[in-house]
Amino acid sequence: MSHETKKCGNLRRASWLAACVTTTVVTAAAWADPEQEAMPSPQELEAQGAVIGRIIVTPNDIFDPSIPAEQGWLYRAANKLHINTRPSVIRGQLLFKTGEPYDARLVRENERLLRDNDYLYDVIIVPVAWDGHTVDLEVRTKDVWTLNPGFNFGRSGGKNETNVHVQEENLLGTGRKVEVAWDSSVDSTAWTFAFIDPHFLESFTRLAVSYSDADDGDTKFFSLNRPFYALDTRWAAGTTLNDSTYIDDRYELGKKVGEFKAHDQYYEASGGWSDGLVRGWVSRWTLGATWQQSQFAPDPGKALGGPLPPDRKFVYPWIGFERVQNAFVERVNLNQIDRTEDVLVGFRGWARLGYASEALGSKTDALLLSALAQDGTDLSPRQSLFGSAWASGRYERGSVQDGILGAESRYYLETSARSKFYARLSGTVTENLDEDEQLSLGGDTGLRGYPLRYQAGTAKALLTLEQRYYTKWYPFRLVHVGGAVFFDMGRTWGRDVTGATSLGMLKDVGLGLRLGSSRSAFGNVVHIDLAFPLDGDQNIDSVQLIIETSQRF
Repeated sequence: MSHETKKCGNLRRASWLAACVTTTVVTAAAWADPEQEAMPSPQELEAQGAVIGRIIVTPNDIFDPSIPAEQGWLYRAANKLHINTRPSVIRGQLLFKTGEPYDARLVRENERLLRDNDYLYDVIIVPVAWDGHTVDLEVRTKDVWTLNPGFNFGRSGGKNETNVHVQEENLLGTGRKVEVAWDSSVDSTAWTFAFIDPHFLESFTRLAVSYSDADDGDTKFFSLNRPFYALDTRWAAGTTLNDSTYIDDRYELGKKVGEFKAHDQYYEASGGWSDGLVRGWVSRWTLGATWQQSQFAPDPGKALGGPLPPDRKFVYPWIGFERVQNAFVERVNLNQIDRTEDVLVGFRGWARLGYASEALGSKTDALLLSALAQDGTDLSPRQSLFGSAWASGRYERGSVQDGILGAESRYYLETSARSKFYARLSGTVTENLDEDEQLSLGGDTGLRGYPLRYQAGTAKALLTLEQRYYTKWYPFRLVHVGGAVFFDMGRTWGRDVTGATSLGMLKDVGLGLRLGSSRSAFGNVVHIDLAFPLDGDQNIDSVQLIIETSQRF
């Protein structure tokens, strides 16, 4: 592929997807056609009533041997060892067929849906031939490395997490995931087996099965789900079964002060329907039934650190409603590094209401509510603002139980071509939180200069300010490198279940390295941070090292 490219009106992502021509050199034939500049735009094709002809699926290797920097033996070996996603797997996820009218919106949405697959780095669907009536389309995909045998290490809040595993995210190019892992964290050590087939029986039905054997219990999970996978999907259905036993820990000032045994069971079945996309909006209704039970017991010889939670059991039917605006856009360097991101710059909200009664087997009559609303807008070509709010809880015996109300806002300002200012403000308040729950704030929840679960209470707030930098450094053509300087400030209010009270406002400053994965399906951004606490007691370290993998910068 040529390194000479000019800006094209339709260029939206990295050069490997470019369908444009320089003044002297044409890009690689795998991605462009010298005649393509004469091709009508998607909008023009739709206006002229184009009908879809051939659909060509072109899977591409992890590394591009036409680029001199990717011609080394290591890159060639990786391409040979990796099995690309099968064209039939991609074809099964297409929302359009030969003989149907060309729909530019549907093509853009299909790119977004395909990019949701962990085993694909990026996708573009382009017209490659046009005879005045029929348009041929090519679906170009780029794979990532999906076999992950090895060792992972993470650190946050002064505690280490270790993982030894064999994981394959795209078994033999079928999109199936298999994992065998050993994990050691602050809470437990566990062996886990997991199998996920995101295209079970038909392309949009997802099967997930996992079993975990930990030193403090075990977890069995099964899910079979056909979601509302596209804006115009008319029905959905699914079932989820989960049975988990474990030791639940309580923390104060980053130290464990108590524990108890817990056994959670959750079984649910649901079905939904929709009229699809109507005038730019989607409305969806869902009906379901849930059986859930939580049982608690002391751990012999161990302190509880607070009252033992009472057992709970709720059996209830429920109804849900969702409303989504078709306002998805493509961005680069928002939450990732040099990677196409599909962002909703519009509204999405859902709510779910259920009624549990003693007649159905519940321990008490209760109304159960959960809801979420989020919205986003571009304040200017260089500024974006996103907000969300959520609520959950039960109304039983004349009062709210386990009530949680939270909100978050995120602000992005492009300060240069390769830098961005980011601000996040979040807060949560609770009412009669269940005794097995703790609302905590610490190194594992955004207050990076402090131990994990350092503060707890009945309410919390956190402000994060970051100046982000996106470098051109691309070492070994494996990861994109970025960096950040940051300031965190937060606190809790109220007395939590352990009896701990707030230490007031806590602040930290720090700097960090960001490694954006461009060739692997395992974690999008690796964080390596050094954070310096500005408050707190004398027992905490003056420097906190945080190493973790995140979905965001």
